Amino acid sequence: MVRLPERNGEEPRDDVPGLAALSHEVKELMRLIAATDISELHMESGQARITIKRGAHQQPPIGYAVPSSVYTPPAVLPAPDTNNPITMIGHNPVHGEVIELEAGEELVVAPMVGTFYSAPAPNEPPYVQEGDTLEPGQTVCIIEAMKMMNPIEAEVGGVITRILVQNAEPVEYGQPLMVVRAGS
Repeated sequence: MVRLPERNGEEPRDDVPGLAALSHEVKELMRLIAATDISELHMESGQARITIKRGAHQQPPIGYAVPSSVYTPPAVLPAPDTNNPITMIGHNPVHGEVIELEAGEELVVAPMVGTFYSAPAPNEPPYVQEGDTLEPGQTVCIIEAMKMMNPIEAEVGGVITRILVQNAEPVEYGQPLMVVRAGS
């Protein structure tokens, strides 16, 4: 048993254990209790009171069954609810669809996550439109990411057959932005 001295205005004595020694004693007591089937211990010494309780994480005694209220996770996770706004974030219908390409067509894809802008400013014409001829290295749009305006250049040349995103629409990394018929 750990005994703490009563301090009714007395000066500390040399024979009284310090806080470090008491801490060591309590830890040792907890270790000893853990080796038994005691679930709770109350100790009092003067004004000091110590209560040690064994947690709910203890193993059941031999011969006892584990309660049936223990949660067991499912073997297969359920499919996400596509109508839930949280699971819809980042799932643009255009991005989720398979883009059918004809012979000679290639995609211009978003190299980063951000907001797609078709023009350099709100009152200016778009960089490109469907039917425009595109040269490799030509700017096709801007993607704003973290308040930085990033011009996106085409890697292929040809005629733009389809623009797959709207102005000011969020885009994901790798999302198809445009379809270009190469060599036209």
